[in-house]
Formats: sequence, structure tokens, C-alpha cells
Amino acid sequence: MSRKINIVVLGCANIAERFIMPSLKELSDNFNLVGIASRAKVKADEFANRFETQAYYSYKSILEHDELDAVYIPLPNSLHYEWIKKSLEKNLHVLVEKSMSCNYDEVLELNNIAKEKNLVLIENFQFRFHSQLKYIKDLVDSGKIGRLRNIRSSFGFPPFSDKGNIRYSKELGGGALLDAGAYTLKISQIFMGDDISVDTSHLKFDKDNHIDIYGSASLSQNNGDIVSQVSFGFDNYYQCNIELWGSKGKIYTNRIFTPPPGYTPLIELETQDGKDIIQLEKDNHFLNMLKYFYNKIVTKDSMENEYKDNINQARLINEIKGN
Repeated sequence: MSRKINIVVLGCANIAERFIMPSLKELSDNFNLVGIASRAKVKADEFANRFETQAYYSYKSILEHDELDAVYIPLPNSLHYEWIKKSLEKNLHVLVEKSMSCNYDEVLELNNIAKEKNLVLIENFQFRFHSQLKYIKDLVDSGKIGRLRNIRSSFGFPPFSDKGNIRYSKELGGGALLDAGAYTLKISQIFMGDDISVDTSHLKFDKDNHIDIYGSASLSQNNGDIVSQVSFGFDNYYQCNIELWGSKGKIYTNRIFTPPPGYTPLIELETQDGKDIIQLEKDNHFLNMLKYFYNKIVTKDSMENEYKDNINQARLINEIKGN
């Protein structure tokens, strides 16, 4: 029987409730959900009852559990650095929601700690593990659209009904760049590599909340010809797409970042021979991501690429900010 990883969850975020905790329970051969922590006792009790685990009423108390292996952190961005660092210092492997931290220096420090302790530290971009992305990458690598020239990706959504949403809070690390823009930067690296830079960027700030409400950027390879144009934002018409334009054709899909479990992706492939609509199999990238996290822990496989990617992601965010 394979080893079970004892894992706890810090915070009762929506993504934890809807996707991660149900997936942890489904992967019961791999994970033992030890507990859920929230500063709101009622919320912690509610989650604990629903997912048949133990409620804790502070993040500190849950990390003091004797037999932990890992922690999942879906807290507001401004709390990530503190609780990732405390988790790493207790020799715990960490899966954290994007963005890993609010500034580059903190991300660099956290990854250095993880590297020194040989711990897994993964920033959760679950779309990386969806079969849809692999299919698109295989199409590009096969030369079906020729040499890749340009990438366009957009991720944005309508206003949140809750005006107190943490994404609108400067103090909690809100803003469109750290929330939605992060996805477009990550996928740019997947197709262009890490050796890229931000050429131009624009952030529109909300005068009341003092956070970036939408933005865009252009990135290019330092030793290549591919350009990526990204757009992101809150209070926008919903967009979740990518277009890859090559010398002989293009690929497009409209649900690249957040296809829910059970969703059937559609890929548009257009060449001089015409347009094909390709229907893919349903997939659950949350399960796939957690299996990846599990395998990294138990096999002690090299984390060098993850550390490097975490740091590079933070660098690009920093460049868009103009720092």
C-alpha cells in the first residue's frame, strides 16, 4: 500500500471548498485530510463536518499537529508569505494558491528555504495539469501550425457580487495582476520558456480600492522571436482564452484556465486546409495536480524546475508592476 500524506488546509476559501477538499477526499489512498483551520469558528466547524475532518481555530494551532507532512494554503495573497515560511520551517511540503507572495524578494526567500530543506513548494496553477493543455502543446510541437509566432491570452471576469471580496482589498494583496494576470504570465512561460521579459505593460488602478482593476502586457523571448500579448481584469466581460498563431495556422480555445471537472474542451485548429473543431475528453485538473504534488513528495523527485518557475513567475509580475 502506498504511503498516505497527512495534509491540512489553512483557510476556508471557495476553491478549497468546491474543488481541493473534495479532491483530497477522493484521493483517500494518497492523502489523509487531518484538519481545516479558520479564524472563524463557525466556518471551521462547518467545513470539518462536511469533509469529515478536525476543525482548528487558528493557523498556528493546526501546524502544531505532530504528524503532518504537507499543507495547502488558499489564504489571501498578503498572508501567503508568513504561512508558507512557517510551514517550511516546520519541514512541511506546501501547495499554495497563486500568487505565491506579493513581491519578488519574498518568493525568492521562500524558494531558497524550500531548496535548502528539500521540500516541495508548488504554486497552484491547476490548468498546467489538464489534458487540454497537453493536447495543445503536442499540436504545437508537431508543427501543425508551423513555427509559433504569437500568443494571445485573456483572463477576466465580471464584477464580484460581494463588494467586500478579498480581490478588491489592497491590504489583502488583491488586484487583477496577482489574481487573473498571473495565469496569463504562467501560460506565456509554458510556450515561450523562462528566458522572457516584459516589453510593455499597463495597469489601470481603481481610485476607491487602490488596486489594479485590469491590465495588459507584451512579453518577448530574449533569444527568440515569439511574442505573447496578455490581458486580464476584474469587472470585465468574461474571457478565459488562448490563441496560438503560427506560420501555417492557429489554435484557439475559450476555457484554458478554469475548465471545471466534467467540462468538455473544444479546440479550434485552423490551417490552409480549413478549420477543425476538436472535442477532447473531460478531465479533472484538480485531481491531476494533487497527484503531481503527492508524487513529488513521495518520490523526492527534483524540485529544481518548480523553484525556478516560481521565481521566474514573481520576476515577471515585478516587471509588469514596473519595479
